[in-house]
Amino acid sequence: MPNPLNLVVHSNWWQVLSIGMDDNFFAGKVALVTGSSRGIGRAIALAFSRAGSDVVINHTKAEGSSLNKAEEVCGQARSAGVRAIAVPADVSSKSSVREMIGRISGEFGRLDFLVLNAAKAPFKPIEKLLEREVRQLVEINYMGNLFCIQEALPLLEASMGKIVFISSLGSRFYNPSYPLGSMKAAMESVVRDCSESFSEKNVSVNGVCGGVVRTDSFKVLRQYMEELEHMPDELCVSPEAIADVVLFLCSPAARGIHGQTIVVDNGLSNRLYRPAWARKQIIR
Repeated sequence: MPNPLNLVVHSNWWQVLSIGMDDNFFAGKVALVTGSSRGIGRAIALAFSRAGSDVVINHTKAEGSSLNKAEEVCGQARSAGVRAIAVPADVSSKSSVREMIGRISGEFGRLDFLVLNAAKAPFKPIEKLLEREVRQLVEINYMGNLFCIQEALPLLEASMGKIVFISSLGSRFYNPSYPLGSMKAAMESVVRDCSESFSEKNVSVNGVCGGVVRTDSFKVLRQYMEELEHMPDELCVSPEAIADVVLFLCSPAARGIHGQTIVVDNGLSNRLYRPAWARKQIIR
């Protein structure tokens, strides 16, 4: 079939977006993805590497499976021809975050993209959380993200960089065993506020709200939500689909998007509504 618009079709979406722009936008830039030794973070880090950016793989422990998984991701990233380093850091500790950013500055001399992906929380009702679990919930999933933003901001300001927060549908919809949702909701507000605060610094801030992703967390979550077992595959979203939107938000094509959290869920949240008659049948 003839192509009247004479469009060039590319296998990589960022090549399509770069038509009329700098084809090497991501090349030579540096991306830090927190919690990127596995799952969604891993997919995001590898997407940056394929686009040409050097990557920093943040993981929790400097030994054991955490280190092994991080080094494995680094190896895959390096196969794309970029530099990659694994940096252990506990994001809930400001001094640990400061050391991580210091290493990035010393190793690369710059930071262009900060992706806030690290998260940790128990699957249990809020009213049953122990005091230490409440503190961990806030320290890792809220304070930790703020520490990363604060420490990375000077480097991001120098490069007119981008910040992207990874949220989830738990920020918007009730789940009886997902206290992490409240922290995700709080961070979506931080996305809005930081976008305005950092606008004069030319640092863009946005978020991606992911739907149901079949990661390790999904295997645990389905124990508390029986309906997940019956969810059609087409309503689940892949880590790579979320990574695509993260890179889009970091690209020049997203220059008009500021302080927004974009939902990437294959339309799942469009189908959460049930008419009254259906609810009555379920109750019976």
